[in-house]
Amino acid sequence: MSIQKLNVRNSVLLILILVAVSFRFVDLGESYSWANFTPVGAIALFAGTYFNDKVKAFIVPLAVLFLSDVLLQHKYTGEWNPIYPGIIYTYFSFAAMVIIGMMIRKVSVWSVFGAALAGVAIHWLLTDIQPWLTLPQYSKDLSGYIQALIAAIPFERALLLGNLFFGALLYGAFEFSKSKYPQLELSVEYN
Repeated sequence: MSIQKLNVRNSVLLILILVAVSFRFVDLGESYSWANFTPVGAIALFAGTYFNDKVKAFIVPLAVLFLSDVLLQHKYTGEWNPIYPGIIYTYFSFAAMVIIGMMIRKVSVWSVFGAALAGVAIHWLLTDIQPWLTLPQYSKDLSGYIQALIAAIPFERALLLGNLFFGALLYGAFEFSKSKYPQLELSVEYN
């Protein structure tokens, strides 16, 4: 495989990701029901599927998450500190989405849909540990954890919609591009 083919492919992948990232800064109003409607989950799945360098597959979505966290924190609080309660669970959940994306062997509507669902399930189970353990309204037993999970359903619904919408955009655009420009396809001997 030539360097030029690889650079063109990576450039197309990064352009698609940057377009999706721009949506993280779209203000959807004051409603918390859209708070998790972001492209980050879809970017993590997409990077896991298409980046042949698996280190970059993790670095790109986690860097997108970190940089957008910094900018959004500054936008809403005036501070540059992206650290927030539960950050570890959040980053682990998006890293898990990269792994889920790596498991997609053949891109199809159903494989991307299943990956989006699995990614949201992992995010839901991991990120609700922190509120369950720290917020006083939740008992520190299985019942309290289930209450925390139920309270998070609107946020996870928005994440699922974001994964599906941006996943369709990213996967669809790249698969369409590959059909028009075969040089975007990795050669068999490179895999």
